[in-house]
Amino acid sequence: MSLTKLACKRVQDLTPYMSARRIGGKGHVFLNANEAPKSESYTLDSSKLNRYPECQPAEVIDAYAAYAGVTPEQVLVSRGSDEAIELLVRTFCEPGKEEILICPPTYGMYSISAETCGVGIRTVPPLADFQPDVPAILSQLEGVKVIFFCSPNNPTGTVLDREKLLTVLNATQNKAIVVVDEAYIEFCPQFSMVDLLNDYPNLVVTRTLSKGFALAGLRCGFTLANPEVIGLMLKVIAPYPIAEPVAQIAAQALSPAGLETMRKRITWLNDLKQQFKADIAGLPCVQDIFDDNGNFVLIRFTDGAKVFSAMVEQGIILRDFGNKAMLENSVRVTIGDEAEMQAVLSVLKSLA
Repeated sequence: MSLTKLACKRVQDLTPYMSARRIGGKGHVFLNANEAPKSESYTLDSSKLNRYPECQPAEVIDAYAAYAGVTPEQVLVSRGSDEAIELLVRTFCEPGKEEILICPPTYGMYSISAETCGVGIRTVPPLADFQPDVPAILSQLEGVKVIFFCSPNNPTGTVLDREKLLTVLNATQNKAIVVVDEAYIEFCPQFSMVDLLNDYPNLVVTRTLSKGFALAGLRCGFTLANPEVIGLMLKVIAPYPIAEPVAQIAAQALSPAGLETMRKRITWLNDLKQQFKADIAGLPCVQDIFDDNGNFVLIRFTDGAKVFSAMVEQGIILRDFGNKAMLENSVRVTIGDEAEMQAVLSVLKSLA
């Protein structure tokens, strides 16, 4: 008998999330995972490695609370925001009975986490501008316990309209949790929804150090929420979710010097992004440039497959979204350093 048959039926049927590293690809310019093009150096004290780490290291919690403008009681740290997403599904959704609601195209781990946990997925397509269709969402709330919005949205770069969020929050009080995934918020902090946390107990905001902080390899994320929500998630989280070296590096990244370094990096990448958009705007192969509020740009080409293939031939790995609804011929380009963006531009000009 195949051992596969011993697995849960939902796992047998599951299509795993295809992360950039899982997809792979041979190249020397990797602009497919929305990573920062370079990282900083950090120091580590190995004298504590004989002990289990704190479940929620106070130095990290306090530093992130100060950075985000919330209280420590409103913060949970986890293995990236991916773990936070799964914790929210496990905490609030009854397997086989309740559902999450998403508005694809959006980040794929919302649905993967739900499927893995045996939780249903309700999809409500967005409007033409990729804002949520609020009337359609409100008409489909029966049985929904968690709603996921990504802002800025991956892969479209769209920032969630605040009034639309408020309408959903008001309609779901005492009925459902509304999650705003702010993985890319460092690139547009003026659009954060964190200031609404104290007025809306059912609002949850997820964050990460992977993008603006250039620490994708650290796997460190945060949940910002009502203390009651944090307490419930702490019932579900693993005993030691944050390794001691992770806590040490996170604390350094969140120090005043670390925050200053992060903000300089954001300015540099945002400038590179605007220059890249200006350079490609008039190219014949470029049909449309989507919103650019993250560290990436989604581009609709006249022939997306041709562009993607041409990049691969030159060792440049991008992310193809042409098979997603509403994103035909679209390819996402992570903003790399000057040389990497010039390499992408050279290929696009050659196609013209």
